[in-house]
Amino acid sequence: MSISNSAPWKRLADLAQVHQHEHMRDWFAQDPTRAQTFNQSACGINVDFSKNTVTPAIFEQLLTLAETAGVEDARAAMFAGKPINYTENRAVLHIALRNFGSTPIIVEGQDVLPQVQATRAKVKAFTEALHDGVHTGYTGKKITDVVSIGIGGSFLGPKIMTEALKPYHQHNLNVHFVANVDGCHIQDVLAERDPETTLVLMSSKSFGTQETKQNTLTAKAWFLGTGAPAEAVAQHFAAISSNVPAAVEFGMNPELVFPMDDWVGGRYSLWSAIGMPIALAIGYANFEALLKGAYAMDTHFQETPLAQNLPVILGMLGVWYRNFQDAQSHVLLPYYHYLRGFPAYVQQLDMESNGKRNVADGSAVDYATGPIIFGSEGTNGQHSFHQLIHQGDTIIPADFIMPLNVPNQNDAHHAMLASNCFGQTQALMQGKTFEECRAELPDALTDAEKDTLAAHKVMPGNKPSNTITFDQLDPFTLGAMVALYEHKVFVQGVIWGVNSFDQWGVELGKVLGNQVLDAIHSGEMHASMDSSTQALINQFRAALKQ
Repeated sequence: MSISNSAPWKRLADLAQVHQHEHMRDWFAQDPTRAQTFNQSACGINVDFSKNTVTPAIFEQLLTLAETAGVEDARAAMFAGKPINYTENRAVLHIALRNFGSTPIIVEGQDVLPQVQATRAKVKAFTEALHDGVHTGYTGKKITDVVSIGIGGSFLGPKIMTEALKPYHQHNLNVHFVANVDGCHIQDVLAERDPETTLVLMSSKSFGTQETKQNTLTAKAWFLGTGAPAEAVAQHFAAISSNVPAAVEFGMNPELVFPMDDWVGGRYSLWSAIGMPIALAIGYANFEALLKGAYAMDTHFQETPLAQNLPVILGMLGVWYRNFQDAQSHVLLPYYHYLRGFPAYVQQLDMESNGKRNVADGSAVDYATGPIIFGSEGTNGQHSFHQLIHQGDTIIPADFIMPLNVPNQNDAHHAMLASNCFGQTQALMQGKTFEECRAELPDALTDAEKDTLAAHKVMPGNKPSNTITFDQLDPFTLGAMVALYEHKVFVQGVIWGVNSFDQWGVELGKVLGNQVLDAIHSGEMHASMDSSTQALINQFRAALKQ
């Protein structure tokens, strides 16, 4: 039976109709305890979700829907190592990578935790060897720069977490990230590096990812082109990959190939050896704190009743807006410069996970699934797309994210930032009525002019938002927040019945891209290519010959 035919789903549809003309402004006036009722904290993170268009009855039905859809059973299956990625018959165990408990996690008859711990130890040893100058370049000089090459989750997670934790950077080692196969990027990064003091770190599970391999080959050509001997590749190149033979053939030392497993999806991989660039940038102790923050949120997600469970609350609020308020998107607004990349991280996490329309038996859903995720840092968005959120007809739920304290920050700047953050949530909720707008206009205007101008100034309000605050963005808190969004996405995937852990849409583009690349080189078109694609290939080939 489709979840849309369940009793709580139908009850929520009814409640949406009953309350469609009510306003949050009135709810706050009627209930002085609303801000306390719809507020929960865990792992140092506080979520004020009182500025949402939900009543206690709606919230209760959302939790009932979570129970009916089997969120608790699905959660237990994931943490037990069951193959919940059913289209690929794989377990989903990014949660094992940050597990610091002693209870075994069994996959195919084996406890995976010893392997996880061994990989952590290997990452720690290499990180410390670079920081301490034990692992040097081929001329004996200390490594000062790491060029981390990846794509997708192997790039985005490490890059954004490293940016977010800039106050924790170790200044004796600089980490630079490259993903785009556009040669301008890798060339710009390498142009400013000294090959004698640079280490290239490639992240590719197969060692064959097209963009990553090409960028790594370019880096190798640059390195050897400076006069370095071929055997020096073993000191200056390392990999995170399951394909050790390919790395060795490339010239790498097998001891500098760090493993990853099939049960770790790319967008969940920063907790694995893929996260080594983070450890190199902030030091291993801080990287371990990041893991422990995620582990704390895992524990909260597992053990806390649904009504107080942060991932469940955020996940079900998202379901309310997507399926019962016709909201097509969701915006993340971090009021902290170093978190500016976080919306892009959640964009991949959410849209790659739940951007699907088929349930387990292959049938198509009869309801909306994953929203469009976008966002921007701090006050920048207030001068651009906030206009649409305030006065447009489209409902765009928002997450406002802000640290209460920032180390070494000017208090005047931070107070102004906070005033904008909290003022925006208030404005979105309250809005401004026609009467309020008209009363502010100068008496010199005629009544007709006042009516016209006031109409343009009206903001309806009743626009939903969550305000997510924490004391400061340290590694532990960042780990907890990333895990919070991971589990939120998981909860929504369970509700919608989609497999949140495959990405066949991504795979199709890779396959066709390889066919196009072959045609660019050979001029021979694949039988499946349409006339437009063939014309574009010919246009590109002609430009190359000029």
